[in-house]
Amino acid sequence: MPVDFTAIDFETANSSSASACSVGLVKVRDGVVVDRVHRYIRPPFPHDEFSEWNVRIHGITPAMVADAPGWADQVPSLVEFAAGDVLVAHNAGFDMGVIAKTSAAVGLDVPDFRSLCSLQVARRTYHLDSYRLPVAAMAAGFEGFSHHDALADAEACAAIIVHAAKRHEADDLERLAHITRVPFRAIGPVATPDDRAAHAPMALQ
Repeated sequence: MPVDFTAIDFETANSSSASACSVGLVKVRDGVVVDRVHRYIRPPFPHDEFSEWNVRIHGITPAMVADAPGWADQVPSLVEFAAGDVLVAHNAGFDMGVIAKTSAAVGLDVPDFRSLCSLQVARRTYHLDSYRLPVAAMAAGFEGFSHHDALADAEACAAIIVHAAKRHEADDLERLAHITRVPFRAIGPVATPDDRAAHAPMALQ
């Protein structure tokens, strides 16, 4: 099987995992980016207050999302874009937690997704002083992107996985996960208790 997956990155309005305000999605087929999309999201009440800290990090303001669709309107297009792919994210527990917590906040069932963490893959692929997204992406040859822009971060994440697969001579994600000993996780009804424990909020990468 080829290296196929969808990379994803969320930005949040505040420290709550249920405050998604932006998402970037990048579809990869056979190791090549074939589609990408960015969307603003109106965070659900009562998770819709924008903290000064988060605004300083990602530059998204309440005015920028005031007319954006809410989470309930975003989920179907997210699921359609991913089309059953494994979702790859840098610190995937955070991003999968955003999907789970924001869905719960608006009363939706959590969609089924498998995920693989590019942060963990990078730790088992490169020898770096830091494995933050900009540093790991640079090791993969992806430089000069706007960190904390959701689409740019998703593209950087995709670059890490594609480069790591080539470096490990892995011809699909299953093989890459096996070689690097990074477990797949899941959210939704198929998730195990261990998966749910892995989706606690983490520091910004």
